[in-house]
Parts: sequence; C-alpha cells; structure tokens
Amino acid sequence: MSKDRVYLDYNATTPLDPQVIEAVTEALEGAWGNPSSSHGAGQKAKHMIDKARKHLADMVGALTSDIIFTSGGTEANNLVLHSALKYFHQESDKADGRIGLPHFITSNLEHDSIKLVLQHFEEEKLAEVTNVPASKKTGRVEIDDVISAIRPSTCLITVMTANNETGVIQPISEISERVRCLGRQKGDFPRILLHTDAAQAIGKIPVDIKTLGVDYLTIVGHKFYGPRIGALCVRKPGKATPLYPSLFGGGQERSFRPGTENTPMIAGLGKAAELVVQDLERYEKHMREIREYLERKLKEEFGEGVTFNGRFEKSCRIPNTCNVSFLGRGLEGHRILSKCTRLQASIGAACHAQNRPSPILLAIGIPESVARNALRLSVGRETSRDDINVIVTDLKEVIQSLRSD
Repeated sequence: MSKDRVYLDYNATTPLDPQVIEAVTEALEGAWGNPSSSHGAGQKAKHMIDKARKHLADMVGALTSDIIFTSGGTEANNLVLHSALKYFHQESDKADGRIGLPHFITSNLEHDSIKLVLQHFEEEKLAEVTNVPASKKTGRVEIDDVISAIRPSTCLITVMTANNETGVIQPISEISERVRCLGRQKGDFPRILLHTDAAQAIGKIPVDIKTLGVDYLTIVGHKFYGPRIGALCVRKPGKATPLYPSLFGGGQERSFRPGTENTPMIAGLGKAAELVVQDLERYEKHMREIREYLERKLKEEFGEGVTFNGRFEKSCRIPNTCNVSFLGRGLEGHRILSKCTRLQASIGAACHAQNRPSPILLAIGIPESVARNALRLSVGRETSRDDINVIVTDLKEVIQSLRSD
C-alpha cells in the first residue's frame, strides 16, 4: 500500500500475501511442467496442485475430491446454476415432465454472477425465480420466507454467506436444516440443492461446508489475499451432488472443469487457504478491533451527522465491514471519495456504478437520500489505528469543504 493513501476496499479485492507471492513465484520458476504429463516436471506441478487442493479442503471442512478449481467466483456460480438447471431437466424427463419449469430461490442481496444468470433464465423462459427480499429489520433473508417460497418444482436455493456491502451474515445453516426437515433431500423429485457464495466470508469468519449444510460453496481467492482465481466446493461431485461441465476438453479436474491447470495461481490459492487455516482467529480479532475503532472514531468526530447502515441488533456482521453514510445534502458517497486525498474506498460493490444509490442498501430499507451518501469501508489484516486516524481526518476535511460549497 502507498504510504500516502489508506486502502479500505478489502471487500473489493485484497493484495497478495507475501507468502502467496512466494508460492506463486516458486511455481512459476520450478513447476512449469504440464500437470497431466507423467515425467518429473509434470509431476512436480501435479504435486503442487494436489497440495493446494488439500489446503482448500481443510479451509472449508471438505474432502480434497470436493474441490474443483475455476477461473473465479463468477465461473463457479455459473457452474452451479447451470448444473441445477440440467439436473432438473434430467429428473423431469424421468417424471414425464409433469413438474413444469424449474424453480430457483435466491435473495435480493446477491452478486450479479447469481442475479444476472437467474434473470437470463427467466427471460429465456428456462426457469422461474423467486427473489426473497431481505428483512428491513435484520438486513438478512428470513428463514421462514425462504421456506415459504418453496414449490414442488424448486430445484436450487442460493443465498450468499455474507453480504459484500453491509457485511450481514445470512442464516445459511438454518435454511439448510429447515430444507432437510422437509424430507425432500432424498428420494422425492425434485431434490432441492443448496448453494452459498462464500466469497466475502472466507478469511474473516469460520466457513465449513458441513456446518452450513450446503451442497455447493463458492471460493474466491482475491477476497482472502490470494490470486484472482477461485474454486467450487461440491460435496462428492457427480455422485452425491450433481455437477455438469460447461466446458469440454482434455479432462482436467475430472472433466468437471477441463483445461490445463494454472499451476502458479493454484499454488498461490492453496497458500492463501493454508494461511486462513493457521491464522483465522488472529485475522478475525484484528479486523473486528479495527472496524470497531473506525466506527467509534467516526461517531466521535461526526456525532449525529453519521449513520451506520447494516448494523442490526439481531444480525451479525463479518468483522471487517463498515457501511456508513454522512448525512446532509451534497454529501453523496461518490462526491466524498472524489475529493479524498488519502482514503481509497468505494460506495458499494466494485462491479457496480459508483454514482447511484446501492440497490443492496435500498433493499434493506435504507432511505434513498441516506443510501446515496453511503461509503463502504472494509478493513484488512494490516489496517492500523493510525490508518483510521488518517482517513477520519481526511473525511473531516472533505465533508467540511462540501458543506461550505
């Protein structure tokens, strides 16, 4: 990080940990062989990939055979949604197609790699979709609302583990338990598959696929100090859980995701996962302390002129995320950021336009005038109290200037 700037956009992306850089460099220099080759150079690369797969499995409480490497979270999410669609139609054929169109349940908080795929399914009349609205009292989807949305044709429920803008943790394990209690997980048609995109949770709170009770879990490396690739964790893929490839080629990743493996990036992802296993408790404690210090300093400095979005009495947040609005006309988030000389942050998801109110904040009941003024401040493992002091001063100067314009 530049000494002149303070980066508080870790929910958008994280830098590579030095040990991750070392692992990537080692693979680039010494494991350049094709992992499918039987000679020494190829087997060295294969060994690195196997080692990385084991670290990812340990991180999320899975078997090594449950881990499928992908280009990132978007591909992993697409793979799940298209697999659920194909699985439904295969099972529907066995039932003479009497069930109708497949039905997906999701929330109105999801990343575009879920939301836009399901919109496409609807537009092409491939599926029906229920978007369960988040509660304005808790900032999360309510379990009863999800269960009430289930139909005979429901094939997949997908809800993110934690929201990328508010940090609110969603009740995934409780949803999974209620679905299992319906008695439709085995034997009956259709089976309801369960997926969670854990991009924002991994590296910040414990994430275990068995505890969450899901069939699929999305892993995104660049959210926990790894490289910009990802993985999909699938419980016994192709056996206990349906998974169908969207690419066809040389048979890598057991043909679920063919293509010659990117050994250096996979090695880096494995190292990032290993660090999470070793040091999660320390990471979580540090980020929570810094986030609490940030919110305390903002409240001390701005008093009633600041409000925190996403802090709900009955909901928990991931430990690094603060969504804050500075109240008053002319204090739109994008205007504040454009004038900050030290703070690097965002008003919401990095892949969304940065000059409009966040749909996520509007969805949880934040008034538009407040949502327009929002900043998402997400701290990292190395963020210090001194950094917080610097950005609070920066914000104070900018807001005073904007109020006097």
